[in-house]
Amino acid sequence: MTLVSADRTRFPVDPWALVETSHAPGSEGALETLFSLGNGHLGVRGAHLAEADAGLPGTFVNGFHEIFDIRHAENAYGFAKQGQRILYVPDAQESVVRVDGEHLTLAGSEVLEYRRRLDFATGVYECTVVWKAVSGAIVTTTERRVVGAASRSSLGIELVISADRRIVADVESYVVNRQDQPRDDHSEHDPRRAGRHAGRVLEPIAAEGSNGSLRLEWATVASRQHIAVAVDHSANSPMPPFSTEPGSDRSGVRYVLPLDPGETFRLEKRVGYAAAQSSSAGLLDAAVSAARGFHELLAESAAHYARYWAAADIQVGASDDLQQAVRWNLFQLAQATSQAGIAGIPAKGVTGSGYEGHYFWDQEVYLLPYLTYTAPAAARKVLEFRHRMLPAATERAAELNVDGALFPWRTINGQEASAYYAAGTAQFHINAAIAFAAARYAWASGDAGFRVGPGADLLVETARMWASLGFFGKNGQFHIHGVTGPDEYTAVVNDNLYTNVMARFNLRAAAALDHPSISDTERLLWSHIAERIAVPYDSDMRVHAQDADFMTLEPWDWETPRSKYPLLLHFHPLVIYRHQVIKQADAVLAMFLQWQDFTAEEKQRAFDFYDPITTGDSTLSACVQGIMAAEVGYLDEAMRHFTHAVFIDLDNLHRNTIDGVHTASAGGVWSALINGFAGFRDQGTLPHFDPRLPQEWESLSFRLQLHGRTLSVRLTSDDIELAVEGGDPLEVSVRGSIVAVGTEPTVVALGPVAVPAPSVFPRPFPTAGLSALAPVN
Repeated sequence: MTLVSADRTRFPVDPWALVETSHAPGSEGALETLFSLGNGHLGVRGAHLAEADAGLPGTFVNGFHEIFDIRHAENAYGFAKQGQRILYVPDAQESVVRVDGEHLTLAGSEVLEYRRRLDFATGVYECTVVWKAVSGAIVTTTERRVVGAASRSSLGIELVISADRRIVADVESYVVNRQDQPRDDHSEHDPRRAGRHAGRVLEPIAAEGSNGSLRLEWATVASRQHIAVAVDHSANSPMPPFSTEPGSDRSGVRYVLPLDPGETFRLEKRVGYAAAQSSSAGLLDAAVSAARGFHELLAESAAHYARYWAAADIQVGASDDLQQAVRWNLFQLAQATSQAGIAGIPAKGVTGSGYEGHYFWDQEVYLLPYLTYTAPAAARKVLEFRHRMLPAATERAAELNVDGALFPWRTINGQEASAYYAAGTAQFHINAAIAFAAARYAWASGDAGFRVGPGADLLVETARMWASLGFFGKNGQFHIHGVTGPDEYTAVVNDNLYTNVMARFNLRAAAALDHPSISDTERLLWSHIAERIAVPYDSDMRVHAQDADFMTLEPWDWETPRSKYPLLLHFHPLVIYRHQVIKQADAVLAMFLQWQDFTAEEKQRAFDFYDPITTGDSTLSACVQGIMAAEVGYLDEAMRHFTHAVFIDLDNLHRNTIDGVHTASAGGVWSALINGFAGFRDQGTLPHFDPRLPQEWESLSFRLQLHGRTLSVRLTSDDIELAVEGGDPLEVSVRGSIVAVGTEPTVVALGPVAVPAPSVFPRPFPTAGLSALAPVN
């Protein structure tokens, strides 16, 4: 059962907002994710103000985490020793509203009207409810929230109450330490969800308050990080707060006052956060400084999003519901990355605790393309954040007996936090992802300082790792054994195709550098490895094999019922590993990223072979499968994959939206539009377009930042229109023809795309693509 698209009366279509017009119990947690607010540093889930109406409320500060010892059932040398887990920081959203003694809740009170709205254009959350109180009064409450854009540690909340007759309003505003509150632990048997700490996590340091102001501070028990919160309340009533009560886990400010018809009570809550890795000196003062007036934050957010949409909007000439879904995904990308560089970009952004707030390869492969072409300065900051992890990555490389640097598969503080090495540390391809993202940024931006500085360091140290990880076999080929590629259903294999071709790119890019640390011998070795690296190919099937042994595996039983997916939650890893079944795009992803290294026929045959055996259990799969389907010419299949990707969270298709936005999938939606339907490819001689617009779309329009210029692109079924918005002309390749693009629009006619006949493979089981495996509505 889908969520948003299943009920368009409850969730009406609005191209610039997510709107809910009636409340229904049962999906609170998922909707808290969909209505969340954030700026990449601070994030607040979209919970209702009353705790009784909330599912999994919380507030997060990117990078603020606790450490814990990983207890392996059987330890071994080099296993990750210490885990890291993002924490719920003290949450300032909760309030209790009583009218004539009745606690107003959606669960227990009579609701006459209900509407909440997340405005993509301004970044404002608003919820208005009209209640019929037990006393007979008709009461209207409106709550608005906004996080700071430039003020990265600021949150503003406004609560307005009015009634049709005289009432007594009793309002309590809280700050709650949710991290140490008891709650259900849903993490058992699901590695995607965050675990729980056994004991208390946040230790009280300070709790002060008076006259509506609270000054609170905690420290983590193990890592000794500090978090401070300053909350100031102001009201339009001449009456002062009834009480101000600071506490270690729950602090409150209370107002009690009569309210006549025509009057409104407006309560403003100004919240500032400050976090520190160790010392707490001056932290409360920093939190106080971070607090901003509500209307100041409104203006700041509106200005920020006006600039954002001018650069990053993608206009889809299709249905309004698809445009709404696209903008929701773009809005989530903005919320996950607008303060990029201070820390990494967690898999869930700052919308939930899923994957424990860790940074993965998602950051480089699925999010940095979007940042590189819409906000290149932010992309550079993220890469510089990775660069600051080089010392820890160098130590990790030595621990695993390789040269150079080996970046952790999942981390917050730079240390490897993956307790299951087969689907963690064995994914050495994260090194290539970081090198690829660095090379892409340098290519797209023309940033010479980065190219010879942090970018060169990343390319050189990762190349050294590959050269020492692999070996030359007796056939003269260079092999890389004992690795896991993107497909985590096929683990610890030899010569994974994706790993090898991405390592090849890494080695070639490093060898091409003019860098004083590279000796002639090392450069020659890297070039030789790149040319001799093993690229598995099955001559019988005429398909590039995912790894050296993939074609010998037992086929998966595709009669397995949908209730047994995702497979990782229902089958032991060894059962999955010995079968020919794929969690997410692997070889197909390699052919997308290394597009110049494979022929059109090789890409088509690979897609035809791998798509039917890809479960899509990973949210990183549909977007990539859709991109390759578009390139091959299967536009119907491309649209099915794209639609799945764009609604993954809005419709809770993977049933874990409660844990936070699938941020990398949102980045994949951007790529599906730009790289898939617009056919954009980079890191060639020139920017290249080979469009594949769906027949049902009238147009597709967007902007890209390239070499300090803005390239405007508008695509229709008949042509592509290109223009440089200021700056020197730019040469662009359109289906192999070189076009000089200036400030006046250049229109290139497009002929129809041939649809190839699908490849036919002998299979001992029925063929079924992702669309056939999707949940039935």
